[in-house]
Amino acid sequence: MRYFIEMAYDGSAYHGWQLQPNASSVQEVLTDALRKLTRDASLDVMGAGRTDTGVHADYFVAHFNTDAHVCPDSPEAESRAIFKLNSILPPDVAVYSLQAVDPKLHSRFSARSRTYHYRLTLDKQPMLRHFSFRPFFSLDFQAMNEAAELLKSVDDFTSFSKLGTQVKTNICDVSVARWFEEAPGRFTFEIKANRFLRNMVRAVVGTLFEVGKGKMSLDEFRDVIARRDRCAAGSSVAAAGLSLVDIEYPVGLGFVPKARRVIV
Repeated sequence: MRYFIEMAYDGSAYHGWQLQPNASSVQEVLTDALRKLTRDASLDVMGAGRTDTGVHADYFVAHFNTDAHVCPDSPEAESRAIFKLNSILPPDVAVYSLQAVDPKLHSRFSARSRTYHYRLTLDKQPMLRHFSFRPFFSLDFQAMNEAAELLKSVDDFTSFSKLGTQVKTNICDVSVARWFEEAPGRFTFEIKANRFLRNMVRAVVGTLFEVGKGKMSLDEFRDVIARRDRCAAGSSVAAAGLSLVDIEYPVGLGFVPKARRVIV
């Protein structure tokens, strides 16, 4: 039986989602918790993507296969299983739903889109320090939005990809790229695409910062994209401000999102 999990995590203490040989990961702690819950020592977990060290997930989806009877098809049984699982998991990882799905549904490869937010606070906010970036420079958000709009007509994102990755293509389809003010002094960059390259969002934001600081013109931003050269783009920004906030899946294969919030 295949099960889908909706969850969230504070990535501050982890070296990303993916299993690491000598470092703690979210995948590791979730796998350990599920093995204890199901008593299935061979159980493995697959996630919707791999977030980097220190990156968070307001919303994340994972799946696993097991012959263990995790929960009968009833809301009460699901609630009991989720309660037990959250009791095993550390405080910085939470599971919101657990449901059986069609075995053809895959948390990574079936995803139609993903949305990330990069959050800024312009003043000192102690309670947000692990979940946002505070820039010590002025930014022109209108100029950054003009540059961000160009990303929706780009196909090859090589200039914003980490070097040495093993992906077959750097082609991505970005449908949303914008800055907006969430609250006074708090700005968010939202980007939605069918797929993302490693380090892509942080490299995009770092390059947009160059535009916002007046160090890169719109034409120069276009040139960075056209050159398909990571060295031409800006530096990657700090991980703490970045969070995966939404993942979309096709309907009709048994997965009914319960924790997903609609991103407008």
